[in-house]
Amino acid sequence: MKKTNKWLMVSALFTSLVFAGCSSQPSASEGSGGSTAAGGDKKIVIGFSQVTSESPFYTALVDGAKAEAAKQGAELVVMDAQNDIEKQNADVQDLITKGIDVLILNPTNPTAVVPALTAAKQANIQVVTVDRPTEEKVAAFVGRDNKEMGRIAGKQAVALLGGEGKATGKVIELQGDAGGKVMMDRHDGFHEIVSKEPGVKIVEGPYSDYIRSKAVKAFQDLLQANPDVNLVYAHNDDMALGALQVLEQANMLDKVKIVGIDGLSEAVKAIIDGKYSATVFNDPIKLGSIVVDTALKVAKGEQVPEYVDGGTGLIDASNAKDVYNEKDVFAQMK
Repeated sequence: MKKTNKWLMVSALFTSLVFAGCSSQPSASEGSGGSTAAGGDKKIVIGFSQVTSESPFYTALVDGAKAEAAKQGAELVVMDAQNDIEKQNADVQDLITKGIDVLILNPTNPTAVVPALTAAKQANIQVVTVDRPTEEKVAAFVGRDNKEMGRIAGKQAVALLGGEGKATGKVIELQGDAGGKVMMDRHDGFHEIVSKEPGVKIVEGPYSDYIRSKAVKAFQDLLQANPDVNLVYAHNDDMALGALQVLEQANMLDKVKIVGIDGLSEAVKAIIDGKYSATVFNDPIKLGSIVVDTALKVAKGEQVPEYVDGGTGLIDASNAKDVYNEKDVFAQMK
């Protein structure tokens, strides 16, 4: 009888140790160290250092990234650099400390972000850049040809001002961020086309960081100094809509054409309403989806192209109704 009791005690102790060991295993819902529901593989943790959350384009870019990460069972940790390169470099270090597997980076500055890239390299973390490239080599860049987007806007501006070889008028250009690669490409591509027209003069406005409120203030001063303006070209729709606001208040919308970039639904609706001439398509939701898919492939050791092109196109009165949906922040081209 004593032997039986002793055996029961040993058996109970062993059983309790087994259950204790099982309960110490993390569940799939416990964060980055857990398993995916699909089969026990470690959940991939993606760090995303975003340049800013002030622009609707960048907000939608993150939304697209979150949706794709959720779809593929990955964890996405997003940090907002607030257009501050020192904060971005610190944010990346923080993401590395959190234990990310791969880094998505939308650089505030293509050269000053080197400390962040160096920190990632030292931690053996691959980097995928999105929207804005860096000068340093990374695993992949997911974006669009911003110089080509500038060319498309330039061709449309020339057509609106009288056509190739005949165009005349004054253009006010609302520029993005000082020194930014996207800004320079959208500037250079536009000038490459429009500068061929001797009858067209371009007035370059101050940098408004792609933010509508800054563009409103800048354009108020520009319009006062250039009341004979014929067309506004803005490096994104948010700034162009700021110009539209000022022109509407000045009762000049019927005299001035507006061309922007991004395909913001508010701008597409303005095209339908006859208040806005055209926008060059740059869907951020699709871009967010593509960059997360690319980052996951990189994290798994799969081969990806160094440049992944998200595609572009022109939205004007001929197709605005086809791509517009009032429920979407950005137009969705078929």
